[in-house]
Amino acid sequence: MNLRPHRKKAIEVDITPLIDVVFLLLIFFMVSTTFDRETQIKVELPEAAGEEAQTTADMLDITIDASGTFYVNQQEVINTEIETLKKAIIKAAGGKKDLPVIINADAKTPHQSVMTVMDAASQLGFLHMTFAAHKPKNP
Repeated sequence: MNLRPHRKKAIEVDITPLIDVVFLLLIFFMVSTTFDRETQIKVELPEAAGEEAQTTADMLDITIDASGTFYVNQQEVINTEIETLKKAIIKAAGGKKDLPVIINADAKTPHQSVMTVMDAASQLGFLHMTFAAHKPKNP
């Protein structure tokens, strides 16, 4: 006769599958999230009333900061000469003349810089130009 009490085995919980599931969920959410396009160029757009324009994947984005420096598709143009700007636009457009041109001019940009961009784009045959702006906070 065995009078010693039986020892119960300690309950072990294997958390390896739980860790696997957590990592898979983490990877899924990292891959499926959408990221906002953050620009390195600090531009304070002017305010304007109107409807929001539809953006397409194929467009030419020309940004002018407050000091009048040009950026074509987020690439800084080395100087403010119109010929240099034209070369940068041609390179960014890749030979396409029907691309819409989005002009992102800082609210403090000199008007001459905006006119230089418009002249360069129109001389190269770009006809569809749009200005980027923020909607007014208090209508």
